[in-house]
Amino acid sequence: MDASPADFDTLLDALRAAGEPTRLRLLRLLAREELSVMELVSILDQSQPRISRHLKLMTEAGLIERFPDGAWVFYRLSGDPSVRPLVDAILRLLGDALPTDLAALDAVRQSRRRSAEGYFETIAPKWDEIRSHYVAEQDVETAIQKVLGDAPYRHLVDLGTGSGRMLELLAGRAETAIGLDLSQHMLNIARAKVFDAGLKDADLRHGDIYDTRLPQASADLVIVHQVLHFLSDPGRAVAEAGRLLMPGGRLLIIDFAHHDLEIMREQYQHRRLGMLDEDMSAWLDAAGLKPMSSLSLPPHTQNGLTVRIWLAAKI
Repeated sequence: MDASPADFDTLLDALRAAGEPTRLRLLRLLAREELSVMELVSILDQSQPRISRHLKLMTEAGLIERFPDGAWVFYRLSGDPSVRPLVDAILRLLGDALPTDLAALDAVRQSRRRSAEGYFETIAPKWDEIRSHYVAEQDVETAIQKVLGDAPYRHLVDLGTGSGRMLELLAGRAETAIGLDLSQHMLNIARAKVFDAGLKDADLRHGDIYDTRLPQASADLVIVHQVLHFLSDPGRAVAEAGRLLMPGGRLLIIDFAHHDLEIMREQYQHRRLGMLDEDMSAWLDAAGLKPMSSLSLPPHTQNGLTVRIWLAAKI
C-alpha cells in the first residue's frame, strides 16, 4: 500500500535529517542507550553548540526524542511508529558504531560507574539514614508488605540490593534469595545485615543490574528498590528483571515519583529525577510485564519526595 502524502513528507524529512556523518554517529550511539548532551559532546569530541544543533534537527525530524530531566537533557531513539522502521533500517545498513565512538562511550560509562561507586562507598554506612529523609522507611515497608499481600513466592532476587534491607524484610518467606549490587562495600554491609537477621542462606553477589548472568525464568519475585533513578537506562534494568521472572512471577519496583529537585542530582548522584508513570508503563510493556497495582506515598515535609510503588506480573 502506498504511503500517504503526510507519511511521505515525514519520511523525507527524517532522511534529510539523518543524511550527515555526525548525525549518523549520533543515531548509532543512541541506539545503544539514552545519553545526555554533555556525554555526547564528550564522546564525539565536538562543541556543545554543534552537537546541540544536530540533536535539534534530528528531534524536529522525529528521528530522536528529547527528554528534559531537571537541568539536564537526555536523548533517545524515537518510538514514533511512523519513523522508527526507517531508523531501524538505517541502523541495520550502518552496522555498529565506530570503534573510536564505542571506546569513548565506554569511557563515559566507566566515569559514571566510578562516580556512582565512589558515592556509594562514601555514603554506604549512612545509606538507610539517607533514605529515611524522604518518607518514613516504616511506612514504605508497610506499604510493600500490603502490595505483596500473602501471595507465596519461592525464589527472590533483589536487584541493586544496597544495604540488604529488602532481603531482611522479605527473604524469610523465600526458599532462595539472591541480592546483587555493584558496590562491594554495600554488599559487605548487606552480608552483615542478613547474617544478623538469621538469613544464612541469602546469597549476596557482585553483579550488574543490566546483565545479572542469572538464569532466565528463575525467580517468582524480583525487587528493584530505589535503584532506577541512579541508572542511565532504567528500561534495560526492567527488561532484565522481566527476563529473570518465570510466567506469573511478579516485579516490585519502589522509586521516587518524578520531581524537580535538582539537588538530588547534585548532591546524591541521582541520574534521573524520579520516574514518570508513562515511562514505567512503556518499560513494563516492553519487558512483557502486565501492571497489577501502584500507589503513592507522599512526603511528610514540604520539600520531600513522593515514593511510588509499582507491582507487575510476567505475562
